[in-house]
Amino acid sequence: MLRRLIKRHEIQLRQLVPRGMSEAAVHSEVKELTVLWLHRLDNNSNINGNNRNLNNNNTVRGMTSTETIMKTYSNLYPELCSFNNLLLAYKKCRKRKTKKKYTQDFDKDLVNNLYKLQEELLNKTYQPKPLVDFTIRDPKTRKISKSDFRDRIVHHALCNIIEPIFDNKFINDSYANRIGKGSLKAIERFEKFKRIVSKNNTKSCCVLKADIKHYFDTVNHDILINIIQDKICDNDVIHLIGIILKNQNRQNHRGMPLGNLTSQFFANIYLNELDQYIKHNLRIKYYIRYVDDFVILHNSRMQLEQYRNEIDAFLKNHLKIELHPDKTQIYKLNHGIGFLGLRIFYNHKLLRKNNIRKFKKRLKKTCEQYDNKEIDYDVLYDLMEGWSAYSKNADTYNLRNNILNPLDQRFGGEISTKEYNRQRRKEKKQKYLDAQKEKIKTTFKKSNNSPV
Repeated sequence: MLRRLIKRHEIQLRQLVPRGMSEAAVHSEVKELTVLWLHRLDNNSNINGNNRNLNNNNTVRGMTSTETIMKTYSNLYPELCSFNNLLLAYKKCRKRKTKKKYTQDFDKDLVNNLYKLQEELLNKTYQPKPLVDFTIRDPKTRKISKSDFRDRIVHHALCNIIEPIFDNKFINDSYANRIGKGSLKAIERFEKFKRIVSKNNTKSCCVLKADIKHYFDTVNHDILINIIQDKICDNDVIHLIGIILKNQNRQNHRGMPLGNLTSQFFANIYLNELDQYIKHNLRIKYYIRYVDDFVILHNSRMQLEQYRNEIDAFLKNHLKIELHPDKTQIYKLNHGIGFLGLRIFYNHKLLRKNNIRKFKKRLKKTCEQYDNKEIDYDVLYDLMEGWSAYSKNADTYNLRNNILNPLDQRFGGEISTKEYNRQRRKEKKQKYLDAQKEKIKTTFKKSNNSPV
């Protein structure tokens, strides 16, 4: 078998040798390259057809599955700076923001603006503009930092390249800021886990609900960079990530600004270390994480107490963060678990009371703006439609009727752009179907009337 592989390798090498060389020179060149190829094999002469001496699961033959080779990526920066990638990033960045003034200003000289940004990235002269900070109270007070539009393009360009690399390594039960995931998928997963752990509500089920204390303010930049460097070996990409992380109003090399796309992505990378520890070291099955909130389901309260202590020690020692002492508690499922805006029991789900109060307050304000002709009906309709779709994920039939029925009576004569376009599409589809039916009938009549 070894001879066959060497012969086949020599044939492939002969095709790569430049034409015009003498036969002796060709033979010498091929022999030298073959010797180098053989030296790449391991000492046991384990040879695999993929020329990397690896199994299909990316492990070296003879090694256990726990000794998986870590694949790294380099030379990513040219692809990151390519015009096509920047154009794609721009399209993602302007989505649902086409009417904003900063988007329209950038659009006026789009090609030149993108080429200028590309030149700055290639020449390593790119520097982001200072963040614009503002505070929201919804209901918790948070400081949000908004990046300049061109800086957001760079964020998207970076994530376009490195997000697929890391996303494949994330566990299935990490649900925040990932394609095909989200809060509703996390709720569905919780529903499945609670039925398994409680044996269809025949056994006691406890839930460890945990939150990381001031997570976005305490992420350690050096640790984050080291985690990223385990996969990314491109110094230019690492340098750009460092520039993005340092663009904030603090000098302690900690924290990420809320509001940046990169902050959401880096948050997943950072806590993926916790995910891997929980899955592979603690071997916990029923675990779900959404950003810095996570839950673990188990029958034993004592086991969950032990998990909490081990997780807190891991976070302090390896990631320099810690669990929130007040928000990390163990609850019984039959008392209800507050998770991702819902209060989940075994047989039903309810919206949290503060979420209902918040929506009623916002709805009242929006109705006042409509009455004062500050907004059109489309804004009000979008609010009602969005909340109605969200509230259907819980048992809220009576609540929705109590809130939305009076609005239907009050605004019964109004029609939104969405409703109008939806009706137009429905009529157009029906018209097309009727035309197809008539066409089939006409063809059938002609076939019946034609002489045999």
